[in-house]
This record gives sequence, C-alpha cells and structure tokens, in this order.
Amino acid sequence: MESSLNKMKKKTILVTGGLGYIGSHTSINLIEEGYKLIIVDNLCNSSLTVLDNIYKLTSIKPVFYKCNITNLKELNNIFSNHKIDGIMHFAALKSVSESLKFPNKYFRNNVEGLKILLKCCKRHNVNKFIFSSSCTVYGIPKKLPVTESFPFKKPLSPYGETKIISEEILIDFTKSHHSFKNISIRYFNPVGAHNSITIGEIPIGIPNNLVPAITQTCIGKIKELKVFGKDYNTKDGTALRDYIHIEDLARAHLKAYKYLDKLSKKNYEFFNIGTGKGHTVLEVINTFEKIIKKKLKYRFVGKRRGDVEKIYADVRKANKLLRWKANYNLEEMLKSAWLWEKKLNDSKRNFGNV
Repeated sequence: MESSLNKMKKKTILVTGGLGYIGSHTSINLIEEGYKLIIVDNLCNSSLTVLDNIYKLTSIKPVFYKCNITNLKELNNIFSNHKIDGIMHFAALKSVSESLKFPNKYFRNNVEGLKILLKCCKRHNVNKFIFSSSCTVYGIPKKLPVTESFPFKKPLSPYGETKIISEEILIDFTKSHHSFKNISIRYFNPVGAHNSITIGEIPIGIPNNLVPAITQTCIGKIKELKVFGKDYNTKDGTALRDYIHIEDLARAHLKAYKYLDKLSKKNYEFFNIGTGKGHTVLEVINTFEKIIKKKLKYRFVGKRRGDVEKIYADVRKANKLLRWKANYNLEEMLKSAWLWEKKLNDSKRNFGNV
C-alpha cells in the first residue's frame, strides 16, 4: 500500500493569484510540503519572474496559466484538465485607496470572480477552499483586540465590502453544499520577504502600505514618507496596526488547509492571523531607523480616507485550533523587508527594470 505521505504528494491544489505577494510565499510552503500546484494569475499585480524564483527555491516549477478568474470558460477548462483536490484563493484587487476610486472594478474582480470560481468548484466537485480575507471585515472595532466572533461592521472602503460579501457568499455556499469545506483567513498587515530574500513584495507604482513606503523612501525611490494623521487616539497620535511576517502568514495557510479535514458540523471557519500586538506608524519608523542607523525623511499629512485608527488581532483561536503562532517580531520583519528592497534595487541597477 502507498504511504499516507505518497498519497498526499499526489494531491493538487489550485492557487489563484499564486504569483502575488502572499500567494507566492504560500506556494513555496505547499511545494515543500509535497503538494502539486496549479497557479492561476492574470499578472496584473505580479510577474512571471516570480515563477522562476519559485523554481529556484524548490526545484519545481508549478503548472501555470495566465487567466483572469472572471473568465468562466478558461477557468472551467483548467478544472477539466486537472484533478484538483482544493483551492487557495488569493486572486483579488487589494488597494483600499484604489477601491475608493474604482468600486465597480473591485466588485467585478473580487466578488464576481469568487462566484465564478465556486461555479467551477460545484461543476467539478472540488470541496476544499481557503479564502484570503482581511481584518477590514471588522470595520472600526469598538473593542481590542478583535476576535473572530466580532460581527461584520460597515467597512470603510469598497475593498473591505468585497471581503465581507465574499465571506457571506462562502458561508451560504457551504451551507447549501454539505461536502464543501471553507476556511477564511483574516489577515492583518503582512510585511517582509522570504528568508532567502528571493521573493518578496513588489508594489506597482507608489506603495499604499507603510513598510514598502518606508523602504522605498530609504532607498531613494520616494523623496519623503507621508505619515497619514498625527492626532489619532493612540500613544503617539499615529495609526496602530498589527503587522505579521509573510512567512508566518504563509505557514498559517498550510495549517488551515490541513485543518479543513477536521471541520465537522458547520464545515466553515474563520481565523485571525496576526501577532496579537499593535504598533503605531511612528513605532515602525523608529524601529526601522534603528536597523539602518540613520533618520528617515518623513512628514505628517492629513488622515487618509478608508484608514482605521487602531486594530490588532486576538489570535488565540489560531494558536489553539491550527496550532500556529507567529514567530517573527517587528524588527525581524523590517530587516527582511529592507534586505528585499536592497536586492530589488541592485537587480534594477544591474539588469534594468525587472
């Protein structure tokens, strides 16, 4: 008889958005664990060079399709051509500020794309699903830390609204398809790069997120860092967030996928993935300045629409049920982000814009 390990190695996972920031790091973990991967990505926020880097790290190049998840015909053909065990769904537009400008674009891609993906799951009897959600589903929390039992709150952006709607769609789908199992992972603020510094975050244009904005300011891509708001109700007046290392977040997906088999009655679950600690913008800047041993050029500007004043996670549920915990502290996160930024800068200087 085949060993359970050999059986597991034959299982194939479809990873949508698998060349993006979170998807690529999770893909490496899945390959290292023995899963076969099919990556679907439309490359709007990613690059084929990431596929090459996955190969460099694992010696395995996943099957890849350039495809938009809103294309039912192409997606259905992919399902037809492969025996898929489960889905990890990362493909989504993710900028809060952009979603405020182009809400219809976000609903089309994030919500309609999910519906089309679930049509394929139903048609091809694929019953395992990990969904990439967000702490934006909590809106402006009245208490901290936020637990998974907190109700959905009115989101501050269309992006956040797409995550709430998507989770509701998945709950309804799970209730009406009794063999279907879903876990939604509510991210806080992923930062950093793979420990090999071979893959990391590659923002398109001016970064919306704090850490890549910090590293790009330090390297000289951005003239000065903008700090949005200085009169929030926090210890130094700047917004407070829960930052999570990308490696810790990727591990959580693997743990969640294995936990799907343990789901019983309701067949769906939610997990916060953060460190359980909040850091203000100025704390992050000051920690980064200690790492680089110089001052960063920044200035305060007005508050940004769509930003939450303060939020951090209660992660006891993930600690207990997934047997997962965050391993990296803020300094380690920022060090890896800085090493990655320097590597990107060296690559562009030596080989042109990659």
